[in-house]
Amino acid sequence: MIRHIEFASIYNFRDVGGYAAKDGQTVRWQRLYRADSLGWLAGDDLITFQALKVRTVIDLRHPFEVERTGRVPESDGLDYRNLPIEGRRWDVNTYDDRLGVGRYLADRYLEVTEDGIDNLRSAIETISESGSAPVVVHCAAGKDRTGLLTALILRLIGVADEDIIDDYALTGLATERFIASWQRRHPNATRWPGFGVAPAEAMRLFLADLTARHGSVENYCTDVLQVDAGTIEELQNSLLSRIEPISGG
Repeated sequence: MIRHIEFASIYNFRDVGGYAAKDGQTVRWQRLYRADSLGWLAGDDLITFQALKVRTVIDLRHPFEVERTGRVPESDGLDYRNLPIEGRRWDVNTYDDRLGVGRYLADRYLEVTEDGIDNLRSAIETISESGSAPVVVHCAAGKDRTGLLTALILRLIGVADEDIIDDYALTGLATERFIASWQRRHPNATRWPGFGVAPAEAMRLFLADLTARHGSVENYCTDVLQVDAGTIEELQNSLLSRIEPISGG
């Protein structure tokens, strides 16, 4: 199966399927996608997107971002939900090169786990709902807010931390195109060192810090987000399938 799906104007659209999960199961393909902004969908890109038969789009951006750069085009049967999860705006002037990009990003992700509780819970519940899939989760670059929510989902269905970290870092394959596109739109703007990048260290630190705070990522989801056992079970039912052993002949 193909993880990265090619678009002309979207650079970080990929399938989250294929990872080993709990009890010998695997994450189903073509059920959960993660992406950068879908406001650029048009022409052949829109045809490619429609062929995926997406039923639900969860947009994690602020409303002002949606207004500025657009949302996924409306279509019959597509459920669009704008669930912004970021509270405090990033102040990149506080970035300390001595600590590194990974540490800065992990700290911002921890802030989201404090500020975005209601909409993080809503997003997880939406993904778990029967009939929601295929689902696309996206933000602007498809790495920070999207990476955080995807990490929570994958942990709740039993994917190992190293696979979650590797999935997060795959954004690196899209970074060059994403930055080039951004620079074309903002020719006079300057970028901070972490713009567009997704170092594995950021997700590794984030998962470790969230575990240190709450005992486990799962505890954060159940104790802080108040995601109940039924939602987790539905999430697993929707996103997991068992790998059947090949019988000998």
